[in-house]
Amino acid sequence: MVYHSSFVEEDGITKACGCPLLPLKSHIKGPAPASNPGKIDIVDEAITFFRANVFFRNFDIKSPADKLLIYLTFYINVALKRLEGCRTLAVGTKAIINLGLEKVPVPGDLGFPFPGLFALPQSQDEAELFRNYLKQIREETSGRLLSCAYRPNGTPNKWWLAFAKRKFMNIIIP
Repeated sequence: MVYHSSFVEEDGITKACGCPLLPLKSHIKGPAPASNPGKIDIVDEAITFFRANVFFRNFDIKSPADKLLIYLTFYINVALKRLEGCRTLAVGTKAIINLGLEKVPVPGDLGFPFPGLFALPQSQDEAELFRNYLKQIREETSGRLLSCAYRPNGTPNKWWLAFAKRKFMNIIIP
């Protein structure tokens, strides 16, 4: 059974490309609204549910937040793949920073991993808003993922990095 997002309430949430721009507990500048530091956010959910959800080939979408959960699960899979050969936290941080510097595709762009999952942007402004939100959420996810993928002494956590070999929804990661 796939774990779904608990963020089903959509009142007052801005949307872009059919995806809710959910609040984040983040210090990274971007379009996401600030979340209460005491509550879990979508990044916490994605990291918590990753090791269970990565085994599924199909994912039933029960709310728009599930689309974001799917995207983040895929992104965590890509990030773990990049961390797979990194033997120290310093090398892993460098790999994650390089991943964060890559151009973030939006629906309709070449290289977007889920065509059809998100609606195409209606304007250039909507595309830029969604791109900036995805960039912000990717950076936040990367920072939190490093604390899971590496132990406090800087060595890799094999219980996390072993999941780099998994294919989420049968998507091959280059």
